[in-house]
Amino acid sequence: MAVEERLNSEEVNPEFPENGSVATENTSSGVLREYDESVAPYLGGFGKYQKQLILLTWIPALFIGYSQNSDSLLLAQPGYTCKSATVTLGNTTINPVSYVNTTNDSRTAYIHGNDSSNDINKADCLCFDRKYNLSIGLVQNVVTKWNLVCDSTWKVHIAKFSLLVGLIFGYLVMGVLADWFGRQPVLIVSVFFILIFGLTVALSVNVTMFSTLRFFEGFCLAGIILTLYIMRIEMCDPGNRFMVTMVASFIALLGQLLLPGLAALCRDWQILQAVIICPFIIMISFICIFPESLRWLLATQQYEKAKSLILQINKKNRVDSETDVKGIMPELERELTKKPKKTCIVKVVGTRNLWKNILVLCVNSLTGFGIHHCFARSMMKNKWENTTVSHNSDIHNMMLSSFYADYYTMAGIAVASCLAMCPAVGFMGRRGGLLMFMILTALASLLQLGFLNLIGKYNLHHDTDLKETINRKFSIAFSIIGMFSSHAVGSLSIFFCAEITPTVIRGGGLGLVLASAGFGMLTAPIMELHNQKGYFLHHVIFACCTLICIICILLLPESRRQNLPETISDGEGYMRQPLLPPKKGGEQPLLLTNSELKDYSGIHETPVHRAASSESNTANVVKSS
Repeated sequence: MAVEERLNSEEVNPEFPENGSVATENTSSGVLREYDESVAPYLGGFGKYQKQLILLTWIPALFIGYSQNSDSLLLAQPGYTCKSATVTLGNTTINPVSYVNTTNDSRTAYIHGNDSSNDINKADCLCFDRKYNLSIGLVQNVVTKWNLVCDSTWKVHIAKFSLLVGLIFGYLVMGVLADWFGRQPVLIVSVFFILIFGLTVALSVNVTMFSTLRFFEGFCLAGIILTLYIMRIEMCDPGNRFMVTMVASFIALLGQLLLPGLAALCRDWQILQAVIICPFIIMISFICIFPESLRWLLATQQYEKAKSLILQINKKNRVDSETDVKGIMPELERELTKKPKKTCIVKVVGTRNLWKNILVLCVNSLTGFGIHHCFARSMMKNKWENTTVSHNSDIHNMMLSSFYADYYTMAGIAVASCLAMCPAVGFMGRRGGLLMFMILTALASLLQLGFLNLIGKYNLHHDTDLKETINRKFSIAFSIIGMFSSHAVGSLSIFFCAEITPTVIRGGGLGLVLASAGFGMLTAPIMELHNQKGYFLHHVIFACCTLICIICILLLPESRRQNLPETISDGEGYMRQPLLPPKKGGEQPLLLTNSELKDYSGIHETPVHRAASSESNTANVVKSS
């Protein structure tokens, strides 16, 4: 009898978890843990109060769209004309030079006389009396204020670094803090400090001060983006999560589209910076209006606060508390004595499945946003290749068309990508949609790198002009397809991570994926800082990453219409499923025929089990006698 009890206890003892997994957590009863199935219906489902809170999270998305894209205006490279009649270079006198910046990768077009190009470039930087020409709606920006051209161009790239690096560190730090202190405190603190740092940016006296303050502005902006994203996910039911997130994305893209018009109204970069930051003052009212995430309070066993919030939501939704069929409130009363239990993202290292899922999505996010820059640069390079101007009167028109064409082309591609994600994810699910967009990205990248050279090599070897024309058109087409699909890959990876990461570490997991996206975006200013050296290798590396990601996506679970995991053990339960439905209602075909099957019924009849069985029988006989 003792032997049998010892064997049975070993089979169910939680102190011996399966190798590579985590032991079952000591949490509350299943009623409180099953938020989507038990707690949410008791609160009235996705009721009026929850919809009002979702609407409040959509409003700041417009301001976020302004802030994320402000670098394209504040740090835009201007065209300029040397006011001097002549510029002396050694013993040579150079005619006046007009400089036009046509793309983001510093390709230039010049108006000059018969002087050599090298002399023009040297004389251009020797001219200290320049007349700047900004055709982006602003009279002055950071570059023109502090003359960040020629030898000072590298300071512009450092300034672009600052906001992105601040976002990366902000995602990592604020994600951990959101898991430890809550979503609402991190949101309010981030709003308060972005007002301080953002408005101080407009008062910068030099580019060093500007870059430093932009780092802290990005750090606080990351806290706002992260906490609002998590709150939307945690308030919604499974059927509305994707729709709510996509509406916020469209509002942020609307901010990107409206930003040049806002710049045209402000005229000065300092006023524009202040106008972008000031609307965040509205979010200070969230202290009184926006509650803490109830899902997070229950997952971390903060039942006192959860109880008062449940009563508040029931009152707002006008839900009858007596219709508590599953006994939510009685169970909550019994659990009030438990102490809060919070979890850090480092706990994910001890899991078997969860860390793989987060790692795969980090690589997907990094690849999607990183290769997006490769496609954007290739499109602009081919679009403005061999661009020249012949008259001074053409400079302004050329710069105007260049900036607005590039800006709105990229914004339009992002809008089209979000529109395509809605039916694709609805029909194929999260994993299927991500796989499809990643395959499109890989195909566009590989065809652009290798296929274009074969067109001219084998078909149009003797017609150079036609070869270049066809290559340029195909390259632009593949670049647009690549930007379209890579934007979807990055956005869907972030959303996917928010769904499969447990509530107790959702901030840290989502912060890792968002930081990976920031690293991908950071490759753009890095390449510009090195004057586009190594661009081809950069594109090849990301193209190889797309192939690896296609394989890794198959390892991910499907989260469509699934409840959000609350604890780490719930996250471990998200297992990979086949892309195609199994045959015959999920039954797998037998590998052996019935005649080949052997009888394994006695496999457990080991000497220990036989001894335990005989001892049990003897005890039963003695007891009966």
